[in-house]
Amino acid sequence: MPYATEADLAAVLGSVPASASVLLTRASRDVDTALLCAVYDPADPDTVAALRDAVVEQVAGMIAAGDPKGLGGRRSGFSIGGISYQASAESGPQKIGRLYTQAYAVLQAAGLTGYGPQDI
Repeated sequence: MPYATEADLAAVLGSVPASASVLLTRASRDVDTALLCAVYDPADPDTVAALRDAVVEQVAGMIAAGDPKGLGGRRSGFSIGGISYQASAESGPQKIGRLYTQAYAVLQAAGLTGYGPQDI
């Protein structure tokens, strides 16, 4: 079950994409994967809010990356023979593991990642 609703998404993005339900489910799965071994109280209101906000930020990252179905976005680089290309930071949102930086920052600020807040 997703940690955020379409209403939560609309409150931040202003509109809801047609694939919102799928994106919320996949973003929730990404958050679950990032917190796989984390210990937290799932009934704590602050934790619930952090999970919700992280999922909304993950969906926002998916949309900004041009990934309307939440399947992984575009590649950050490629190689052909001796030629190699790496996308710059301006080419789209960056990830920390499977999470876009804003989603990770929400979880980190809530103390759910095992690491304290830091520059990312």
